Amino acid sequence: MKRGSPLTPHPHPHTALQADLALLPGGSHTWPQRGVRKGGVLTGQRQISHHLASVVSLWPDICRVCRSEGTPEKPLYHPCVCTGSIKFIHQECLVQWLKHSRKEYCELCKHRFAFTPIYSPDMPSRLPIQDIFAGLVTSIGTAIRYWFHYTLVAFAWLGVVPLTACRIYKCLFTGSVSSLLTLPLDMLSTENLLADCLQGCFVVTCTLCAFISLVWLREQIVHGGAPIWLEHAAQPFNAAGHHQNEAPAGGNGAENVAADQPANPPAENAVVGENPDAQDDQAEEEEEDNEEEDDAGVEDAADANNGAQDDMNWNALEWDRAAEELTWERMLGLDGSLVFLEHVFWVVSLNTLFILVFAFCPYHIGHFSLVGLGFEEHVQASHFEGLITTIVGYILLAITLIICHGLATLVKFHRSRRLLGVCYIVVKVSLLVVVEIGVFPLICGWWLDICSLEMFDATLKDRELSFQSAPGTTMFLHWLVGMVYVFYFASFILLLREVLRPGVLWFLRNLNDPDFNPVQEMIHLPIYRHLRRFILSVIVFGSIVLLMLWLPIRIIKSLLPNFLPYNVMLYRYWESSHSDAPVSELSLELLLLQVVLPALLEQGHTRQWLKGLVRAWTVTAGYLLDLHSYLLGDQEENENSANQQVNNNQHARNNNAVPAVGEGLHAAHQAILQQGGPVGFQPYRRPLRFPLRIFLLIVFMCITLLIASLICLTLPVFAGRWLMSFWTGTAKIHELYTAACGLYVCWLTIRAVTVLVAWMPQGRRVIFQKVKEWSLMIMKTLIVAVLLAGVVPLLLGLLFELVIVAPLRVPLDQTPLFYPWQDWALGVLHAKIIAAITLMGPQWWLKTVIEQVYANGIRNIDLHYIVRKLAAPVISVLLLSLCVPYVIASGVVPLLGVTAEMQNLVHRRIYPFLLMVVVLMGILSFQVRQFKRLYEHIKNDKYLVGQRLVNYERKSGKPGTSPPPPSSQE
Repeated sequence: MKRGSPLTPHPHPHTALQADLALLPGGSHTWPQRGVRKGGVLTGQRQISHHLASVVSLWPDICRVCRSEGTPEKPLYHPCVCTGSIKFIHQECLVQWLKHSRKEYCELCKHRFAFTPIYSPDMPSRLPIQDIFAGLVTSIGTAIRYWFHYTLVAFAWLGVVPLTACRIYKCLFTGSVSSLLTLPLDMLSTENLLADCLQGCFVVTCTLCAFISLVWLREQIVHGGAPIWLEHAAQPFNAAGHHQNEAPAGGNGAENVAADQPANPPAENAVVGENPDAQDDQAEEEEEDNEEEDDAGVEDAADANNGAQDDMNWNALEWDRAAEELTWERMLGLDGSLVFLEHVFWVVSLNTLFILVFAFCPYHIGHFSLVGLGFEEHVQASHFEGLITTIVGYILLAITLIICHGLATLVKFHRSRRLLGVCYIVVKVSLLVVVEIGVFPLICGWWLDICSLEMFDATLKDRELSFQSAPGTTMFLHWLVGMVYVFYFASFILLLREVLRPGVLWFLRNLNDPDFNPVQEMIHLPIYRHLRRFILSVIVFGSIVLLMLWLPIRIIKSLLPNFLPYNVMLYRYWESSHSDAPVSELSLELLLLQVVLPALLEQGHTRQWLKGLVRAWTVTAGYLLDLHSYLLGDQEENENSANQQVNNNQHARNNNAVPAVGEGLHAAHQAILQQGGPVGFQPYRRPLRFPLRIFLLIVFMCITLLIASLICLTLPVFAGRWLMSFWTGTAKIHELYTAACGLYVCWLTIRAVTVLVAWMPQGRRVIFQKVKEWSLMIMKTLIVAVLLAGVVPLLLGLLFELVIVAPLRVPLDQTPLFYPWQDWALGVLHAKIIAAITLMGPQWWLKTVIEQVYANGIRNIDLHYIVRKLAAPVISVLLLSLCVPYVIASGVVPLLGVTAEMQNLVHRRIYPFLLMVVVLMGILSFQVRQFKRLYEHIKNDKYLVGQRLVNYERKSGKPGTSPPPPSSQE
């Protein structure tokens, strides 16, 4: 309820009532005393009720909005459930308030207001045929006009724009003058129309992404600050918010801290912090910045006005001249206007410009360079000639821009220097993004594949043949695998930060830090820093793959020669004598159902278990190597208050404490990660032979990772193979099924153990009670799973097979074969899709039931509700859809005496025929509703003169409201 709403009741009813009583004639009114029990009855409350009723009956009926009484011209209505002083309202006041609040119901009782139409007295009982025909013609004309307009919009955006982009792209990269001369005719050509439109959509998407990235990069430079070597002429604000000439006073806090530090290294057992790499990097940045300032000092003193000119030029790049009130509907032409034609022209021009600047020029620069250097044949053999050539062109363009920027700095061309610097930043950031997002995951993916060849009984020759046959798909799959590996590695690092002491992982960037901006690092840090970081990342990630994949595979092949390789090739099923061919076609579906979805659903438990294991390993390693203070800090030994006091006063109390430069940054990162207040960098106790202990810690960590990898590679698959052998015997099964089965068994075992351990302190009786409750819940869950995950998908898949698949794939002279396992798997996918669409659609009974089942969950599962409201109706509808056509085709049609061919035709085509009948009935029902709406629309346009507010009347069986005043009954 909004504050000050006219529909809001008085916030203090007793005070308002006392004031009203004081205004009424008849002397003063006093409140009765608080209820006193006499004979079991609260007489005081009864007196209050009678007194209030008598007082309220004396009040005149007034409008809740304008507080005026009703008149014959403006009668009062009671349109909702509200009573008392807010019961009545004028229709004009209500309409005005509804326009203001944009709501159609009362904000207090949530009752929807109702209006009855008032028609002209000369309206006939039925509309004349000429009025209906005129309204129908008008509606058809409006529909045709909108159809022409939207067709033009679709033709412009989905035809002209992508086709123009594709034809211009091909013309520019053909490399002949004749293609430029025949470009107007190529625009009108109808050859390869659909393929060119699809390719043009991809080109337009790339150009739009490039444009958006350029604008976003400009925002990053404006708000985050440009590099100092680009902005030093105008003396802009630095990162700390001060001018560069004020930096020694307030901008070099780190240097001042470093100057105050003693030069001696800390003692062995002193409390220390660590950040040597950050200190070296900071020193390098400061040295570079000082060199740039020294070189540019003379220029700044010679020409101070050029700085203002540069600021004006930079502000000219602010593309903030967007049209006012430009919405997506107006821009795309969905509002009915033709302004979108201008936008189409600008989009085509923008596409052409971006193709020319960001694709054509770099490609030809790289092409001429590679031809001149003699690397053209090697590039063509890579199957990615265009991409590699363009990247080489961008690299040469970046080198050229930085050389030209240096020359412009020497000759004092300030405008040219700034423009060249901005262009260099754009090219530099683009190349770094390609390396970080494209090249690095691709290297990780290929390295993972190479290290796991023996696990799948593959060779490098097989991978080479796969790459030669489908280079694009192969590269994409390896890139995807590398991205998944990088993502899970980063997730594990975030989990380590939650366990370890703040500052242990100082050499890794904190991705949870909101101040961490990789684009700003790409803008400000030099290229050699990024190159060094890239090489270190490749070494670290590659070493982890060797440790956790290649080495365990070698150990497994030595200890268990018959365990590897994993059976993941589809052709193995076709060679087997068992009927496993239909199962092999469902690998993708079962991958989604058996691996991805359970991983998402059980991510919380798995993460907590992994975090507990990491904490236990850290505590063990800390006590074995006397590194508990280094790994976990001293929080467990001291209280939080005492620890905080130590952190606040560590500089004053500990003379041996030498915090390193940059510890404030580490403390800020950890504070943000823990989502708490600002905490100081947590110190630690440095034991004797600290480097040796760190080396032993790394060795212990490698051994632990190796053992964990061995367990993960063998235990689930071994358990799954053993369990699946009871079902399939000696047949070879896809390891997807065995691994999924083994993972489920391991997860259930660990889950049961953790639950029992949590129940142990509660006693035997409580354990028996909880086991009984969980057993009942498991039985209910199994029944629901059999119905909703077994019967319903099977019936749905079988119906889909009979309606869609069999009529399209099997001729009439052949008998269709049905595989229940395949129908069930496809039915599960269809059921999930139908459930998702239902939940996204409008409110109806199926959506309400599904939402209620989701809200109850497994712990509060209601078997009776699910069976009665969900399973029984759905299964009944599916069974009727399957049985009724079969009964008609097999029981009724033969009684009519038709031929065998006709019986076969009816039996095979009755399911799609009935589907068409249902769809046709739905279309007819929709058209009837539309015609009724059209009829009401024509009647309202021609004869409607107004609307009258409808009074609220309680339903029968409930106490009725007081009769409305005479002025409101019309």
